[in-house]
Amino acid sequence: MKSLKYLNKYLWKYRLRLIVGILFVAVSNVFSIFPAQIIREAFDAVAQSEELSTITDSFDQSTTNDGLSFIASLAEGMDLTQTILLFAALIFLMALMKGIFTFLTRQTLIIMSRLIEYDLKNEIYAHYQDLNMAFYKRNNTGDIMNRISEDVSRVRMYLGPGIMYTINLIALFIMVVSVMLSIDVELTLYALSPLPILSILIYIVSSRINKKSEVVQEQLSKLSTFSQESFSGIRIIKSFVKEKYMFRELDKEAEDYKFKNLDLVKLEAFFFPIMMLLIGLSTILTVYIGAMKTISGDISAGNIAEFIIYVNMLTWPVTALGWVTSLVQRAAASQKRINEFLETKSEIKNPTEDALDIQGKIAFKNVSFVYPDTGTKALNNVSFEVKAGETLAIIGKTGSGKSTIADLICRLYDPNEGEVLMDEKALDQLNLNALRSEIGYVPQEVFLFSDNIENNISFGINAREVDSSRIEKAAQMAVIHKNIVQFPEKYNTELGERGITLSGGQKQRISIARALIDSPKILILDDCLSAVDTETEELILNNLKDFIADKTAIIISHRISSIKHADQIIVLNEGKIIERGTHQELLSLKQSYYETYQKQLLEEEASVA
Repeated sequence: MKSLKYLNKYLWKYRLRLIVGILFVAVSNVFSIFPAQIIREAFDAVAQSEELSTITDSFDQSTTNDGLSFIASLAEGMDLTQTILLFAALIFLMALMKGIFTFLTRQTLIIMSRLIEYDLKNEIYAHYQDLNMAFYKRNNTGDIMNRISEDVSRVRMYLGPGIMYTINLIALFIMVVSVMLSIDVELTLYALSPLPILSILIYIVSSRINKKSEVVQEQLSKLSTFSQESFSGIRIIKSFVKEKYMFRELDKEAEDYKFKNLDLVKLEAFFFPIMMLLIGLSTILTVYIGAMKTISGDISAGNIAEFIIYVNMLTWPVTALGWVTSLVQRAAASQKRINEFLETKSEIKNPTEDALDIQGKIAFKNVSFVYPDTGTKALNNVSFEVKAGETLAIIGKTGSGKSTIADLICRLYDPNEGEVLMDEKALDQLNLNALRSEIGYVPQEVFLFSDNIENNISFGINAREVDSSRIEKAAQMAVIHKNIVQFPEKYNTELGERGITLSGGQKQRISIARALIDSPKILILDDCLSAVDTETEELILNNLKDFIADKTAIIISHRISSIKHADQIIVLNEGKIIERGTHQELLSLKQSYYETYQKQLLEEEASVA
């Protein structure tokens, strides 16, 4: 239950609904108790009605004591049949009132649980947004999704039905036991004697349910992850004709989940029959001991009927106690998993909310960086400077650290050694949101949302702040406008998941348009022209010349044709800068850059031939 303490702040937030719900539960249970007393009077009236013309004489002193004396005045002058009909009408009225207050109970407590579910999901999602890239590399998407969906749903069951039925049990137990004790203490003790055994059983079984629930949820996360990856990689699966293989793997995960779930269900299935047995034992004891007391004249026959009704009134709440225990244990296991992520602190924090006016000067001073999860050293003592308005090009082999430089400029990571400066100020001292809002970043791995083209290009910009001409201008600079207008729906064309309906080059160009539309002070192009043909690449670069004239640009590429016009070019190898200079300066050195250039020239000549 320790993990569920986290939810207390939400219960406090909706305390008014909780308090009103508790009152409705209490009132609804009052209308549950009166019918049993009315039935007692009906039994006693029948037993004493040999030649009575009115029911008044059948009421004993207990009637006055338990608040039903008003029935005597209603029944005065009635015969037995009319009196029984009166009792039936009263019972119907009590049932109707109980139904009304039960409805109000659900309208307060269940709706409260839905509101908390809404708040909790928003809190988790906001926290996910705040966490840095290392978190997403450590945790798979399926597990992340499962905690905000399945786990929160299980927590809601505790906040709604769990709390409602627990309050109902406590209120009903107090009221019923109080009435039973007022009638006969000994009979009450016999009737309730199996309950301590039930309590011990609940304590033992609930701890085992909790452990098994955690195992089930962990396996469900694995199953969700596998399913998500299967759907995301469906193109690869079909290309390699691995549908049967993936089905077998999914079947293994599903079988594992089934057996773990069945293990939990078997434990719960053992629990409920034992509870019903103990409750049945209470009824047997009530009938036997009650009959003995009726013979001795201590209680009436109506009291036995009343006690049996009370015991059966406790049957569902006590039975539900096992179900509620299961709900609470599952919720505790789920909330523990949720808390693990909520307690994860982002290593990248926004130090200030101060306004930021970026000029665009970037400097790396003796920067070294090791990826925290893999231990891979991506950069080793890297230093360079880019003045505001200049273009820096970065070239190098795969894994040389090119994309890491882009990640550090966007402050997706912080360096392990050295510092990254923006306008002579360390990045970790600047307003993070303001910094990123001034960077137009086109990552190496293009990601498009399942939305139309227009919304993908104007991503995150308020619809009132951007018009179609601005979107089209960005598309034209990215040389994608002509392709878009050929689609039947043009800019309203809906894209599949991750833009699967487009070619690789089209996705890259839409991603470029998305980075250009906000006219950022700093533009980072991370090998984003790899799927574009040479002719289209040249058009895009020509369009960008005027656009980046007053902006700082970082162009990362494997193609020298993409970077030869840059003000400064650095060549990376195994995280170190091995060459730097302009295109002509690097060619004159006749080292790594020169060799790469010669190879690419030969490749171009071969492709033309």
